[in-house]
Amino acid sequence: MSKVFFIGCGPGDPDLITVKAKKLLQKADVVVYSGSLIPEQIMKMCKKAKTFDAAKLVREEIFDILKKNAKKGKNVVRLHDGDPTIYSTIREQMDNLHKEKINSEIIPGVTSFLAAAAALGSQLTLPGVTQSIIITRAEKRTKVPKREKISELAKHRTTMVFYLSVQLIGDIVKEAVAGGYPKSTPVGVVYRASWDDEKIITGTLDTITKKVRDQKITRTAIIIIGDVIKPKSYEYSRLYDKSFSHGFRKSHSKSSKN
Repeated sequence: MSKVFFIGCGPGDPDLITVKAKKLLQKADVVVYSGSLIPEQIMKMCKKAKTFDAAKLVREEIFDILKKNAKKGKNVVRLHDGDPTIYSTIREQMDNLHKEKINSEIIPGVTSFLAAAAALGSQLTLPGVTQSIIITRAEKRTKVPKREKISELAKHRTTMVFYLSVQLIGDIVKEAVAGGYPKSTPVGVVYRASWDDEKIITGTLDTITKKVRDQKITRTAIIIIGDVIKPKSYEYSRLYDKSFSHGFRKSHSKSSKN
């Protein structure tokens, strides 16, 4: 049966693409890629493929390319930035392919919020601080359910990650504070994480809006809000504590039995 591969190429650094994704790109006959979000070095991996820039196409044109070439038995790749399962359009593409009896497979990629956290040197969950991450976006042309208003999500005071929203940084700050975050809460903003022109901006909810606007960053950035960005304190993990036993190691505490 015909098949289309939906591949995540990672956040930008070509070395962060998976080995599996690289192999599929190298043997691909047709690649529909996500415009300028895909680095040139990764496009060079498509050694024999005919390529189509999805930024210049509408939904029907993209689907037609995928369908026609898959039915011809060609190796077809739909290449997405980051990971194709986060803020993507793969569901509608896969459903339409299924109607045409064309299989699809997702090849995961490193998503940009993880690259942003790495750039910030942050661990997004910390014992004694938070064990949860909320990934969301601010509302603009794409509507957000009322139950997912930023002020509602902010009530959890966990780590919050924003995609596709840096142009609305002022609104995000207002909603986050309204939801319960103190104005002193640390914030990290990473522009084009892992690219050569990456920019890292840190501050607090009280200062971050001006800092971001001074840098004229209006797109392609991840916002991370939470104490994990600059923790005042946290607990050590119990996993490596000498008093903690698990399936691969017995407790080293004096009270443990040999």
